[in-house]
Amino acid sequence: MTNAQWFLLVGGLLLARGLTAPLLQRLPVTPAIVYLAVGLLVGPTVLNLFHFNPLKESALLEVLTEVVVLISLFSAGVKMPVPFSFARWRTPILLASVSMAVSVGLVAAFAYYLLGLPLGAGILLGAILAPTDPVLATDVQTRHPGDRDRLRFTLTCEAGMNDGSAFPFVMLGMGLLGLHELGEFGLRWALVDVLWATVAGVAIGVASGVALARLGRKLRGNPPVHKLMDDFLGLGLIGMVYGLSVLVDAWGFLAVFFAAVALRQTELKLARADLVHPNPPQTDPIELEAAIAIPDNEPAPTVSAGSLVFKEHLERLSELMLVLLIGGTLFLDSWSWRAVGLTLFLFMVARPVSVFVGLMGTRTLWPIRGMVGWFGVRGIGSLYYLMFAIQHGLPEALALDLIRLTLIAVTLSILVHGTSVKPLMSLLSAYRKRPHPPPP
Repeated sequence: MTNAQWFLLVGGLLLARGLTAPLLQRLPVTPAIVYLAVGLLVGPTVLNLFHFNPLKESALLEVLTEVVVLISLFSAGVKMPVPFSFARWRTPILLASVSMAVSVGLVAAFAYYLLGLPLGAGILLGAILAPTDPVLATDVQTRHPGDRDRLRFTLTCEAGMNDGSAFPFVMLGMGLLGLHELGEFGLRWALVDVLWATVAGVAIGVASGVALARLGRKLRGNPPVHKLMDDFLGLGLIGMVYGLSVLVDAWGFLAVFFAAVALRQTELKLARADLVHPNPPQTDPIELEAAIAIPDNEPAPTVSAGSLVFKEHLERLSELMLVLLIGGTLFLDSWSWRAVGLTLFLFMVARPVSVFVGLMGTRTLWPIRGMVGWFGVRGIGSLYYLMFAIQHGLPEALALDLIRLTLIAVTLSILVHGTSVKPLMSLLSAYRKRPHPPPP
């Protein structure tokens, strides 16, 4: 395809998406399915107008998916409705740790015994497919900062954390393939890739989010006024936190998510403190005039709220482009029984079993457990981990095999989860409205 044809295709998709937004909300499918269908149509599956080769373009795809995941993690973090506490966050923490490990182990066993992959490749494949996606799962995630739906909170929080908690297993798989130093008896992996990288990532994120929230509140004055560029501040926080994390070998995905959580919750805490103990108003007449111009019912400006809309727009645009490229990678012979069988095992066995094991001993309602076990959406995060491994020396033959397996899993996730999300969420809503007898 020529540049002009690409502009026509993408521009037409954007216009169609914008003009048919009310219609798509009523259809029992997600927008990602539409983008995927267009990609399959113009790609080698049907018209063969273009073919995107993820192996040759792995460096480009790694950067694109990395940026998209970071933006999505920030958006997920600022929509967290409650501050961190172990009691409230216990369920997603268990999903991002215990369930993550179980899922990686089950997929690795399937790949090793049934697909004939080396153990290191099996663990790497399990780590690639284990994390749920913060980009393609927006229909089952928290919709806005005030959304307190328990299922949406659990899925959003899990996606925010497990995109970072999967990294140690990625490094373990690469280490067993000879592409990463694990140390004697795996000691370096346990101390650096698991303990240090996780703790340092969370600490960097929390400290940065709190610092920006307090600095922004101070610079806005009292009463706070809209005089800061919140979009730039949000992007700047992502860049600084992620860059610092990479420099000190910490998990940047975890850092960005927790930076967004800390930013939002600190801003809310400062706003509540102002209501309880209001400070004297600023004497600067310019500040007073700007404050008076803000309607009484308008919430106080914050970096998290001001940057969220912009980030969500970037997220939607990125989803369109990347899903379109996924459709343009697939040939008809990409649909092998190995790939389809692995995906069915992932959806029907690995994800539900891992959720069941992870949530044992919790009070999570069984309908919620069932929904969480089903909606393990795979997507852009899986592509990033795969491109990361390729860029770090994954052998070409093995890379091609993992590309085929991963792309089919992501494609089927878009189709299966995208068509089931609206009916199942409607059923859950109806279940919640029914009267239930009190527990004995």
